Amino acid sequence: MTHSSSEGRDHYDVIVIGAGSAGFSAAITAAETNARVALIGWGMIGGTCVNIGCVPSKVMIRAAEALHGARAASRFQGLSGEARIDDWAALMADKDNLVETLRNKKYIDLLADYETVDYIEGKAVLAEGGVMIDERFVGADRTIIATGASPAIPDLQGLSETPYLDSTAALELGALPESLLVMGGGYIGCELAQMFARAGTQVTLVTRSHLLPEAEPEISSALTDYLADENITVRTGLDYVSTRKTEAGVALTISVGGREETLEAGHLLLTTGRRANTAKLGLSDMGIQTHANGAILVDERMRTTRAGVYAAGDVTGQDQFVYMAAYGAKIAARNALNDQSLAYDNAAMPWVVFTDPQVAGVGLSEAQAIKAGHSVKTSIAPLDLVPRALAAHDTRGLIKLVADADSDVLLGAQILAPEGADSIQTMVMALTFGMTAKALGETIFPYLTTVEGLKLAAQGFGKDVSKLSCCAG
Repeated sequence: MTHSSSEGRDHYDVIVIGAGSAGFSAAITAAETNARVALIGWGMIGGTCVNIGCVPSKVMIRAAEALHGARAASRFQGLSGEARIDDWAALMADKDNLVETLRNKKYIDLLADYETVDYIEGKAVLAEGGVMIDERFVGADRTIIATGASPAIPDLQGLSETPYLDSTAALELGALPESLLVMGGGYIGCELAQMFARAGTQVTLVTRSHLLPEAEPEISSALTDYLADENITVRTGLDYVSTRKTEAGVALTISVGGREETLEAGHLLLTTGRRANTAKLGLSDMGIQTHANGAILVDERMRTTRAGVYAAGDVTGQDQFVYMAAYGAKIAARNALNDQSLAYDNAAMPWVVFTDPQVAGVGLSEAQAIKAGHSVKTSIAPLDLVPRALAAHDTRGLIKLVADADSDVLLGAQILAPEGADSIQTMVMALTFGMTAKALGETIFPYLTTVEGLKLAAQGFGKDVSKLSCCAG
């Protein structure tokens, strides 16, 4: 299935630990310079995204959207619709088939195309001048750590005796749960809560602060309302006290304003963040520093605190998106092999939450811009000002732009819209090239598109766009 290193080879130009997106990106980048690469993997090749993260979750989210779309047809006069899950096992098999296809096509089958990359299966431990894999020493002058992250399990009374799901297990359930408690209001919690609710599960979503803490407060508040409209019980601003197993499933005791109450459901799903996979790598023995949460400390060139050792992707704890993992790994490989001074730059990094409406953003939020010392101005365009949303009879959402009040240069944008994910890249380009709000508002956009809302939001800095005719301005 994969080709392994030749038995006689024990020294390489670079060792890459981890065979996920970051690891493959580093290995391929190195191989393109004709470097000899030892790519060391343990467990299922391909890492989080293709196996247990992005790919399987988006299949299930899209399936749930299809269910919801049929039921929401009545928003148009004269229409009605209904959809249901006929065969949960078949749906899960469909998801698994895509995962297997992409794992083979984008990972396993690629190895044969890179003759200078040797894939070695095993658990690597850092050593002087290379790594130990069981009893075998593999040497290299440069090593890149790309071991990813796993679901973080909170330290909570009773949890060790309580059955629970993490995001991986939730996407492998043999039957659709009747009821589900989702603990954690980040992007994974929001996505899976809505997916299961649309599939027919009774869902309660609980979080210590509010949904999507990194999102603009207007977007977090609106998304909370939209989830509630779909009969998801959303509880925010609380503390987790304890969990326990019950005859019917699980119970979670929470504290709200000093008063305790208990919530019950058939299953408990933990979406309380992710933790870097750094245990048993031998980091401390090699003088490699980590953050308090175990993530590896790196500088802008992806260097760790030990010369010759780099790290990239989720194992560093920063920007935990598959495309940023691949980007950081590419920088690490180029810097490691060619002594280049390429710097990691996330100033125009887009991010997406695949709820419905989708949430997408880039750049600074209003609070971040103020903290950075900018004199800030903002513009918010509700989706009921966007003709595309009116035509779709779906005006859920808003667009918020942040700009420097003195220079008019755009600093950030966030979108809450059914097609927000495909609209944010326009703002990535705008921020990358230092566009002003005035210039964005004067740019030609196609009519009856969601992305046209960016033009309207930009115009909103200086005028009341509700008083413009179609395509005016």
